[in-house]
Amino acid sequence: MKKFIFLIAILFPILLAAQKTDKTFDLSVTKHQIKLNGQVINYTATAGYMPVKNENDSVKAKLFFVAYTKDGESDPSKRPILFAYNGGPGSASLWLHMGALGPKRVVMNDDGSSTQPPYSYVDNEYSWLDKTDIVFIDPMLTGYTRPVGKNDKNEFTGYENDLHLVGDFIRLYTTRYERWSSPKFIGGESYGTTRSAGLAGYLQNRYGFYLNGVILISAILDFGADITDRGNDRPFPLLLPTFSATAWYHHKVPQYKDLHSLLKDVESFSINEYASALLKGDQLSDDEKNKIAERLHSFTGLSTTYLLQTNLRLYVGRFNKELLRSEGKTVGRLDTRFTGYDYDEAGDEFDYDPSYDKTIYGVYAMAANDYIRRTLKYENDLPYEVLTGRPRPWPLSSDKYLNVAETLRDAMTKNPFLKVWIANGFYDMATPYFATRNVVDHMFLKKELKKNITLTYYEAGHMMYIHKPSLIQLKKDFDQFIQSALPK
Repeated sequence: MKKFIFLIAILFPILLAAQKTDKTFDLSVTKHQIKLNGQVINYTATAGYMPVKNENDSVKAKLFFVAYTKDGESDPSKRPILFAYNGGPGSASLWLHMGALGPKRVVMNDDGSSTQPPYSYVDNEYSWLDKTDIVFIDPMLTGYTRPVGKNDKNEFTGYENDLHLVGDFIRLYTTRYERWSSPKFIGGESYGTTRSAGLAGYLQNRYGFYLNGVILISAILDFGADITDRGNDRPFPLLLPTFSATAWYHHKVPQYKDLHSLLKDVESFSINEYASALLKGDQLSDDEKNKIAERLHSFTGLSTTYLLQTNLRLYVGRFNKELLRSEGKTVGRLDTRFTGYDYDEAGDEFDYDPSYDKTIYGVYAMAANDYIRRTLKYENDLPYEVLTGRPRPWPLSSDKYLNVAETLRDAMTKNPFLKVWIANGFYDMATPYFATRNVVDHMFLKKELKKNITLTYYEAGHMMYIHKPSLIQLKKDFDQFIQSALPK
């Protein structure tokens, strides 16, 4: 017994000291100032981990977040709050954080092309912080977010698990920081829009957490409208306007002097003659095939020979390689304005996405790593995971094509005050704008509810905000949206 008491006396101070030196969940809180629309805003930045616990009160994950809150607000019910994230799945939130919404933005050329390294960031005069507090969330195995102990990543990845992780964080943050009475918004980009539609339902049904607004930037809500599998002809007519916009940008359809007149004609052809022709399959006559090929040629600049060889069906990847093949170039996927070069010019698909690897990856990754440590004063020696496959496999659902538009429809029906804003880039081949519009048209909302959805368009790509004119317009459109969604 004496030995046991002696061991306790020795070990207890050691264990206590270890507890005191464990700074895993220490938050870095810093004070800053920015001038927006002529108004000086003092704000607090909070960076660090939120411990995510199970029902037994044991920490199962550590979720990294960065929150910006305006100082001097005594009544939280008067100050909106926005929870924001990117997609992937497997992407950290740095794109929205340092490209459009946050108080700092990476420095790029006005057209969205990258500058020479090393990269820098400046005050973002188009930040949304003048209208709302913002919390940026990094889902599992993105940023610094990691499982704890023996908990496996698969507990937090995939469509359903991800909703629970991010949704439970939003509830917990709202509770800890006393924001239940604030007007509440969620916003995501790319797969983050899939997450947002799911969260609108999850938060509402699980916690009675009713939102004022959902922001969808470069949306994918119904995968059946975007994934060009054999046997699924629906996406081909919905992709064509983006292919045509790309061809126009690269001077392959010179008969059209402006983009919008081209898109008007392409959209009409896509939803009518083209969709009908694809539906016929082998019943399409040779004469009909040739006529469709000629129209496709007029909208894309691709040869009728190539178009007939593809069975009149154009795929992302193959189109990117074929459009500028005679010039030895490929076009981007996230933003088709940008071009690159491949090792093999005779290949079927491009080697890499020049609008990602060549244009944005290094700029954002280097700027974010510097900003988090040097400006936000948050220290962590783990790699900040930007966009990786580490969270995969990522099961979407039991169905082949996940469709969260129905979840969003249900949330809007139960909460008729919920407003939805969808921002689209004409040169975005990852989430084509015409497919998004078609999905919205298939939600079959009542007229009074469909008025709650706003769609805006930009002459840029997936990350439309890297294009400065689009960034400026995005901010104006956000100001109008949040005003429409706030309590009157």
